[in-house]
Amino acid sequence: MFSGIVQAIGTIEKVEALESGVRLTVNAGSLDLADTSIGDSIAMNGACMTATSISGNRFTVDVSRESLGVTAGLDATGKVNLEKAMALGERIDGHLVTGHVDGIGEATAFERLGESTRLEIRAPRELGRYIARKGSITVDGVSLTVNRVEDADAGPTFEVNLIAHTLEVTTLSRLAPGKKVNLEIDLVARYIERMLTARA
Repeated sequence: MFSGIVQAIGTIEKVEALESGVRLTVNAGSLDLADTSIGDSIAMNGACMTATSISGNRFTVDVSRESLGVTAGLDATGKVNLEKAMALGERIDGHLVTGHVDGIGEATAFERLGESTRLEIRAPRELGRYIARKGSITVDGVSLTVNRVEDADAGPTFEVNLIAHTLEVTTLSRLAPGKKVNLEIDLVARYIERMLTARA
């Protein structure tokens, strides 16, 4: 489990083709790997990955073809948001995040408004029922609060506000209209839907 509070910006430095996907070599940046072991989970742009090797400030993960097909930003070199899995008893500053990407969204607006930035994203149509005003959503591994949501035939759009600190410590500052992002809906919404739709 994760909290959606990004701990560091890392860099995918190398992408190696495997029969079943790719192997990524990641420079962890300022993320302290001293307490991280092979087999531990690290969220990369919101996708939970397993560390397969650790050497100094670098680690590798193997990403399957299936994971590549349902995520964005894990198939090429570049910057990524990193968060280590939470330990039991830690403070949750964001919200409960599983690291299981529910869909790929697309930024439709990125507009500076004084000290903050308005980010608008179009989500896949099937995720619309899980996105609610003042609810939580994870964008590229960042826990955010939905300020507005609007349904449309092309898919729902939702709006979040990014403060300067968020832009400084995550990769969201690099977004622009047309950029793809990983989305994870609020865990609570999954269970509410299941309870409402499951047969007695």
